[in-house]
Amino acid sequence: MEKTLAIVGYSKETVDLYAMQINSLFSGILGVEIYSLEGAMPKSEIVADIILVESYDAFDRIKSIIPEKSEIIFAKRTISKSGLNTIMSIPEGTEAVIIEETFDMSKEMISILYQIGVRHLKLYPAVKDQELDKAGCALIIFSDKEKNSTPLIKVTEEQTDLKSDRIYFIGACPLDASTIIDIGIRAKLDYILNNQNIKKSYQEIVTVNIGLAEILAKTNRFESSLDILLGVFDQGVIAINSDGEIFVCNEKAKIIMGREKGQVIGQNGIVLFPKIPFANVLKNDVFISEKLEQIGGYDVIVSVNPIIHSEKKLGAVAIVKRFSEEERKQHAIRSQLIGKGHKAKYKFDDILGNSAAIIRCKTSALNMAKSDSSILISGESGTGKEMFAQAIHNESGRKAFQFVAVNCGALPESLLESELFGYEEGAFTGARKGGKPGLFELAHKGTLFLDEIGEMPFNLQKSLLRVLQEREIMRLGGDRLINVDIRLIAATNKNLKEMVKDGRFREDLFYRLNVFPLYIPPLRTRREDIMSMVEGLMKSFNWTFDLSEAARQALMDYSWRGNIRELRNCIEYITNMRISNVDRQDLPLDLENISNKVEIETTEEIRKLAAELIRISGKSLKKHLFVLQELNSAFIEKRRVGRRSLFLSSKESELFISEQEIRGYFIDLERLELVEVFPGRSGTVITETGRKVLEYLLDVNNI
Repeated sequence: MEKTLAIVGYSKETVDLYAMQINSLFSGILGVEIYSLEGAMPKSEIVADIILVESYDAFDRIKSIIPEKSEIIFAKRTISKSGLNTIMSIPEGTEAVIIEETFDMSKEMISILYQIGVRHLKLYPAVKDQELDKAGCALIIFSDKEKNSTPLIKVTEEQTDLKSDRIYFIGACPLDASTIIDIGIRAKLDYILNNQNIKKSYQEIVTVNIGLAEILAKTNRFESSLDILLGVFDQGVIAINSDGEIFVCNEKAKIIMGREKGQVIGQNGIVLFPKIPFANVLKNDVFISEKLEQIGGYDVIVSVNPIIHSEKKLGAVAIVKRFSEEERKQHAIRSQLIGKGHKAKYKFDDILGNSAAIIRCKTSALNMAKSDSSILISGESGTGKEMFAQAIHNESGRKAFQFVAVNCGALPESLLESELFGYEEGAFTGARKGGKPGLFELAHKGTLFLDEIGEMPFNLQKSLLRVLQEREIMRLGGDRLINVDIRLIAATNKNLKEMVKDGRFREDLFYRLNVFPLYIPPLRTRREDIMSMVEGLMKSFNWTFDLSEAARQALMDYSWRGNIRELRNCIEYITNMRISNVDRQDLPLDLENISNKVEIETTEEIRKLAAELIRISGKSLKKHLFVLQELNSAFIEKRRVGRRSLFLSSKESELFISEQEIRGYFIDLERLELVEVFPGRSGTVITETGRKVLEYLLDVNNI
């Protein structure tokens, strides 16, 4: 409830000055009423919690209407700095009369002036309406009257010629800082005594109490520094005293707690912030660390410490921070730790090629990017597996975070383990002081790309499986679990299924990784992309050249065992050699007997694909071949078929293949680039490679 203050003084000008001074400090939180003795005083009691009286004489005249429960404060006055400057400008040795409302007030003002250093004048006390017997004296009048007004004193005959430049109007005396503090303490508003208005008020008056002035100066310097510190502190700080009243609350805390508007200081923190366990901490002297609470629709981390000094309980302090902001800060710190090296620079637009095979790959990868499930990218060396991984990351919801890549085949087992999981200080000989975060930690919220996953040591595969299952890791030499939120993309140029069968790769890990399988076809199976890639590489190397027909044909016929990487090396060579007109002999390729090699390699490729189909189909090879034959017939007849029509055809052939089985066969055949599956009712089409594999298998099996 708002406290009230009554101000009683002699003149309206004086009480108005006091009221203005008080209202500038406590406006809105302290009700102020003013009464002047020269005006109409109330006949009944003055109703107020605190009564500020200008002097004892004034108190004596109103004490009959002061309630016993009201607190009395006698005003201690001072002088403004501008008034002091006026007095200090009076010539040295001048005799002057101090004119006040009462003789006691005049003598008090003389003592104040002597105390603050006015020693060059001889001062005499006087009151207004008193006949002055000090002829020739200057008049120092403490009043808000204007200079051209009638002096508030009766002068003797000897002073009738008193000149106006011998009259100094100083203005009414403001309240001293000690009285302001007294009012704040009595009204229980001491928490506001450090606000900017009060600091300004301190600066505009001359404080009589030198000790108090020094303490105020030191306190203001300390509290100003504390204000600055709390202002730049990126966490919310709320402190309460032993009664629960808030005496510290920085702006960050107000924002987090949804209290940007309205008064917080001085309120009961236990009641105002029930989600902060202040009561428990005050009662049991316990420390509550990082408790997660829902406040204002946000997840907020709350920590509370008791404040105890000299075995005395002084209160409690809470640190509040939004969980989302902590996550962003951790991301920023991790970004600094890993530098600029772990960024995904490629996007799907950077993947060149317009063949049906590569478009299908990009479409599948785009769909995979929307999920957080693991991806296993397979394909020959140089096909662009990491490029696809980076593009997937840049299309995912994790694109604002790290893309951390590691080649599992480039590091020995012990080093790979420490790189992935990190280590604590002293974990092993040569361990970095302070320890080191692992790549799982650095990839938190982002993507971890494990290239050549087939080269990962068998012992480490179990640890990786645990991370994928539990989403937590433990550093080498550590004793605490660290939660990690990562999306894992693995890549391999090996047949992991064969490795699983041979016991060289964990089956459970394979299925954990193979949630989304993505196969990148080799360049020789999509030769229609070669020339578009050449044009794109010319732009990236900023060099233009013309190809002869022989050179163009050689590029189209070459086997490209190194895939896109080999093609890039070829164009880079031409660029660095600054060849503008490229002929067949200018190509840095082994082109001898190229036609025969291509034919042999093409036959070998078909044989490998047929062998792979036989392997994955197992006992259902006949059904796989039936599906391929039906699709081949539809291709010849220029029609498309779907699962339903294949199911009906199988019934007629007495194979009885269910639609669910057909869906699985489509997945197998599409992965080997033998069919192309179109969405909706567009059906499925056999590819040219699929027709060749079908022809090969029918010939081999004499079907």
